[in-house]
Amino acid sequence: MTKLEDSVNEILGLEGQNKVVDKSNLEPPKSFQPPVPRKNGEVPLKVEKDINTDYDYSRESYYSIIEKGQEAIQGILDIAKEGQHPRAYEVVGQLIGQVGTTVDKLQDLQKKFKDLKELPNRTNANIKNALFVGSTAELQKMLNKQTMETKKEKRNENETIDGKAKDTE
Repeated sequence: MTKLEDSVNEILGLEGQNKVVDKSNLEPPKSFQPPVPRKNGEVPLKVEKDINTDYDYSRESYYSIIEKGQEAIQGILDIAKEGQHPRAYEVVGQLIGQVGTTVDKLQDLQKKFKDLKELPNRTNANIKNALFVGSTAELQKMLNKQTMETKKEKRNENETIDGKAKDTE
């Protein structure tokens, strides 16, 4: 085996090249929790609780991925410095990019969570498109009425400006 392979095996805790890992005694980490706690297979009724639980789980997972990525970067960087192999440096660069992407995903998670929390409180009071339901005759009557009211208002304003305040109906 080469010096690089020996270093990798030493960091990963492998004794030899053909070591077989016994998977029968592997258990999930004790800190593992399902994203949404369930009792007797029932789905929780409160959506907000689900959102908070999912957010907390996602956040913890991202932190774990980032921490493990930083440890892997440091280990592979040590190997790259020792072996001076270009491929090792390429792997370091890719791993740094992946950890950076995970950090961006963590920030996106914050934004999405904030948007979910604000969604029920956000309403738009501006009316952009109004729809008239009725016949064309009704629409003409409505427009004529507004036109007549507008003419009366303008006439009253003009008379008030000229100093001839009259009450006309």
